[in-house]
Amino acid sequence: MSKTILIVDDSVSLRQVVAMTLKGEGYDVIEGCDGKDALTKLDGRKIHLIVSDLNMPNMDGLTFVKQVKLNASYKFVPIIMLTTETDEGLKAQGKEAGLKAWMVKPFKPEQMLSAVTKLVA
Repeated sequence: MSKTILIVDDSVSLRQVVAMTLKGEGYDVIEGCDGKDALTKLDGRKIHLIVSDLNMPNMDGLTFVKQVKLNASYKFVPIIMLTTETDEGLKAQGKEAGLKAWMVKPFKPEQMLSAVTKLVA
């Protein structure tokens, strides 16, 4: 049975690249265009991992992570932040909010897959 990954990013092209990388390895992919949109995808279906951008309109990545962690059905889903931000303060906030990993764009597909494999195992 394949694992489902939710990708949240306001960049369509980035979502496509991540989706292609993951689908190529047999994962099912659901996409959200920002935090608010992504929350509507948490509708009871099983999600094994979330990959989220930080800077997005409507709801940023950190707010989204905090919202996910408040949802009893999804609070243990591992979340990777995929962002252009390298600020240590933001990373610390992310860790505090419950992030499992912080990846900087542009990402290398093999680096992404290695993190994903570890977290959904």
